[in-house]
Amino acid sequence: MRRAIALLGLPLLVAAGCAPAGSGPAAGGPSASSPDHRWEAFHQRAVEVAEAWRPGPAWRTGYVPLQDATVLTGDPGFGSDTEAAFRAGWYRDQIELPTAKPGDGTVRFPDGTLRVPLISAADAYAQLDQGDPPPCAGRPKEPGRSKGGPTIEPGPDGWVTSPADPGACTPLTVTAVRLGAAPVRTSRGVADVPAWLFTVTELKAPVARLAVAPSAITAVPQGVAPTRPAPDGVVGAQDLAAPAEGARLTYRLGVGACDTGVTPLVLERDEVVVGGGVTRSTGVCTDQLLIHPVTVTLRAPLGARPVLNVLTGTPLVVGPR
Repeated sequence: MRRAIALLGLPLLVAAGCAPAGSGPAAGGPSASSPDHRWEAFHQRAVEVAEAWRPGPAWRTGYVPLQDATVLTGDPGFGSDTEAAFRAGWYRDQIELPTAKPGDGTVRFPDGTLRVPLISAADAYAQLDQGDPPPCAGRPKEPGRSKGGPTIEPGPDGWVTSPADPGACTPLTVTAVRLGAAPVRTSRGVADVPAWLFTVTELKAPVARLAVAPSAITAVPQGVAPTRPAPDGVVGAQDLAAPAEGARLTYRLGVGACDTGVTPLVLERDEVVVGGGVTRSTGVCTDQLLIHPVTVTLRAPLGARPVLNVLTGTPLVVGPR
């Protein structure tokens, strides 16, 4: 089942609010042309991270996905219960899922194509379905398919006891599946990737599960971080909050519970290095990590450029929404 993970081993909370669009280099972030002297330490470290970035050949020739394998294909029309079910991976099937593997498919990148082996719809559904919610009042207690009714199954890990919404208890109902494609951010830009598209009764748009076989997927490479400790007041990015929209980039910083003055910081060149600057508290503070989303506008559309974490040098992937 999916479980929330406390980043860096600290309690995980979410900080409300975003930096305004247009923050970043054009709005005072560090750059070669207009450095902010308060954050020279970020700039120096970001240059080192960018110059150390040396991915393997698969970064430009293979398939390196930079987001989760479950993708929404349009506006799902979420309610609180359906969003909780989607995030937790609660599904029930009302169809016989094909177990045969289809022939090879094609990943279509902005710079070319790649033929890849695919998995079956049944295997894709097994990856999609992460368990069932706790029983609702009036819901059958034992697993099984009632006559003319939905399948009730405990899922691979039994009942899920910590949903995003404690009151949610309803899974999503899959009524059809077909092989199609979904847009996915990869190391070579946004690609059309073969995917099994599951029709869900409760949602307006199908849920896609990428169909590329594990043997054709290259893992995201680790970056090279400077050996010295991170500068005081400079914080790292955890992930991308969403795929980039042209030059607009939203990412999530990990900040301390009492940090103030959160400022998005960007170095933009052939690589984009991101992080943030904060003012540390001088008093007693709880030991917590807050997730703080910020939005910046780059000088040029992101395209296929990697977005690197200033602390670790590792490329950022699109996190759960």
